[in-house]
Amino acid sequence: MDALGSTSRQHRTVYFILTSIAVCHMLNDAMSSLLPSIYPMFKSLLHLSFGQIGVMALTYQLTASLLQPIVGLYTDRHPKPFSLPVGLGSTLIGLLLLSTASTFHAVLFATSLVGVGSSVFHPESSRLARMASGGRYGLAQSLFQVGGNVGLAGGPLMVAFVVLSRGQSSIAWFSFIALAAMILLIPVSLWYRARLTPETKAGPVRAAESPLPPGKVRRSVGILVALIFSKYFYLSSINNYLIFYLIGRFQVSVRAAQIHLFLFLASVAVGTFAGGPIGDRIGRKYVIWISILGVLPFTLLLPRANLFWTTILTVIIGLVLASAFSAIVVYAQELLPGKIGMISGLFFGLAFGIAGLGAALFGRLADLTSIGFVYRVCAYLPAIGLLTAFLPDLHEGRRQKVKGPSTP
Repeated sequence: MDALGSTSRQHRTVYFILTSIAVCHMLNDAMSSLLPSIYPMFKSLLHLSFGQIGVMALTYQLTASLLQPIVGLYTDRHPKPFSLPVGLGSTLIGLLLLSTASTFHAVLFATSLVGVGSSVFHPESSRLARMASGGRYGLAQSLFQVGGNVGLAGGPLMVAFVVLSRGQSSIAWFSFIALAAMILLIPVSLWYRARLTPETKAGPVRAAESPLPPGKVRRSVGILVALIFSKYFYLSSINNYLIFYLIGRFQVSVRAAQIHLFLFLASVAVGTFAGGPIGDRIGRKYVIWISILGVLPFTLLLPRANLFWTTILTVIIGLVLASAFSAIVVYAQELLPGKIGMISGLFFGLAFGIAGLGAALFGRLADLTSIGFVYRVCAYLPAIGLLTAFLPDLHEGRRQKVKGPSTP
């Protein structure tokens, strides 16, 4: 049995821990969400092209993604309770450097440090959410995720009302957010350390077995990766380029565009919160179906809508599409119950990496065509949700494992 994750069913849901890591996730992602919101400022200050904006996004997303499964795989075997506050120290330094960066390469280095902080934070905090869940895995993952989405939604507002009026140097003020998160994570780390078993402290943790055969597990993980690609490749077009799209097509001000982006990100937070508990009740596969494939009509309509309906459609897209991630992560954790950190890091890392790749490719495509053309192309991505039909029933896999192979 997994000494870290599976024992959580023996305890009640620990809401203090879930609330603490949700708040810290909010603070972490609020700092991360500053980056897309300040792209227009750096584009103007440093005279950058859309392609360079895409490289900025890719640099952050890759540093925030490539390390995550490595961190998760290592801490599955060798838990490090205090890695959470230590990792956010990288974010703090990155924000301080970003507030003074005067060249494109300096900005890239600073954003990479912010990415490293996220790469350490996500796999371990996702593991803690499962440990504190008391068996309500979807609820715990949604509470954890909604904290991050609230933080993401707050970034554009912080930029709109602080950075745009006070300039680049004001980014340094947000390093206090990183410091606050580090302080909040100290009691969480102490709780985590206290619940490590003597066997865990003595040596590597033995992994629990999957309810399905290895071949079916690999196919299922491949399908989940394709679904994550569909979701985050599309979301990268909104997160990184909605401001430019609204300014270019509807001639709104930068501040008004920031508020539109906030509305979209707020709808993502609401959708994320709903996805986990609904998955606990009706099954995660149904939530994945509805979330990804169900958003297709709205993404197809978006490039043809006026400003009013663009706002409505982006809110609907955020609500529906966001509900998938918690269900996908928990489904993947149930596929490989002994590798909670690695799976969490893999899927959080994929989310960041795919979003960064999408930002870079869409930026280059926008330079060659237009932002409007980008939205017309990526509108078809949710059709990949049809692959959900090939995901197995995990509960059926468990029943077969308990009964053993049938005899002829």
